[in-house]
Amino acid sequence: MSSTTVNIHEAKTHLSRLIERTGEGETIIIAKAGKPKVMLTPVPSPAPRRPGRFSGKIVMADDFDEPLPGEVLKAWEGQ
Repeated sequence: MSSTTVNIHEAKTHLSRLIERTGEGETIIIAKAGKPKVMLTPVPSPAPRRPGRFSGKIVMADDFDEPLPGEVLKAWEGQ
């Protein structure tokens, strides 16, 4: 992975281009008065989703969709 150092003015002027370059794997260091201050690095891609990985692990109660008892409903309504 390569890296490039740019000054703040150049970074403000060409931020979109610099972001594109990080997407290609490059690291961009932004410097102020020649001293490194900030590093733009690519964000790793998230792991692909695996549908169904919790299948059989989540159990729903048989009465899940039944109305709540009166005292519980009142508590939820702040009464």
